[in-house]
Amino acid sequence: MIQMTDEHLSELLRNMYHNSMEAIFFIDEKGSVVAMNPAAENILDIEVIERMHSGADGSFCQTCKGYTDEQDLITCSTCYLDYPDGEFSSFQVYLKTRGEGIVPYAASYHIIDEARGIRVMMLLDLTKQQKTQEMLQRTNMLKYVIKAQEDERKRISRELHDSVAQELLSSLVDLRVVKYMNVGEDVLKKLHQTEVSLTRLLDDIRHLSVELRPASLDDLGLEAAFRSHFKWIGKNYGMLVEFSAELAAARYGSEIETVVYRVCQEAVLNAMKYSGTDEVHVRLCEVNGYLQLTVRDRGVGFNMVIDEAKGTGLGLYGMRERAELVGGQFILLSAPGEGTTIQLNIPLTNGDDKPEVMGT
Repeated sequence: MIQMTDEHLSELLRNMYHNSMEAIFFIDEKGSVVAMNPAAENILDIEVIERMHSGADGSFCQTCKGYTDEQDLITCSTCYLDYPDGEFSSFQVYLKTRGEGIVPYAASYHIIDEARGIRVMMLLDLTKQQKTQEMLQRTNMLKYVIKAQEDERKRISRELHDSVAQELLSSLVDLRVVKYMNVGEDVLKKLHQTEVSLTRLLDDIRHLSVELRPASLDDLGLEAAFRSHFKWIGKNYGMLVEFSAELAAARYGSEIETVVYRVCQEAVLNAMKYSGTDEVHVRLCEVNGYLQLTVRDRGVGFNMVIDEAKGTGLGLYGMRERAELVGGQFILLSAPGEGTTIQLNIPLTNGDDKPEVMGT
């Protein structure tokens, strides 16, 4: 270890005092600020500093808006300045600053000269950390909400398929049996009408069940779910979806599969509504450690600089937000007369550099 002289150490401490990004206040036993470094002066209003230099009592209290410790929100009734012998080693204080409003600081408060009752308080701006924490909390909450939504979709989908659809199917069988009984023409006609209505209702319920949460997505994975979905779109809407898949794994994490399926579902729906074409190309593949989804149409497109995407815009916002939840990148490309391309790239490795897959 390098040995330092007292003079060298004093120089380092002076440099730290003058150049530190932390605000440093020296406070006497009466709670008055007797000295502060440049970082501290930069955060206080000029009039507060002038009052401090003039020796006015309570000048620091003008800028302090309260503090918290590990247990509770503390107010002026138990102010740290009123406890000369107290050691407040870890707490958070809120100060009214110059031009920045009320700012949270991580604070430490220690006695450094017991004979004269001098204490030092050091403050570190927590604004960036709090914003980061708020973003993390928002992301976690959004993940929780989306997972709860998908779980509820799955439950309702299963209920429709296993209960309601089965009851309707049973009623259809009963009607077909009645048709072969000795009944009049009017009754047969009415039975036929009822059978047609129930058949249509059964198809609608099955479609709703799939739209809520396709069983194939949970049971078989993305490729099977896409092929089933695109087949249904072609049959019911006449939209041709050219689909190609080049996947190295049969399954991926449930969260990733859900994001990819929902983004693709929304992108194809937008193409059906706004592209003015009856053909969409969808490609799902792995590229350089990423799961990549591309949805492209050769429709009317739009000017991304001047125009906004048609519709409410919530679809695009939702797709981008879902992508960010799994660390993915959402790309939208469009131009008048050149169609629209949506691309989703999701990394397939976690912090341990292991593939984020569920099997091969």
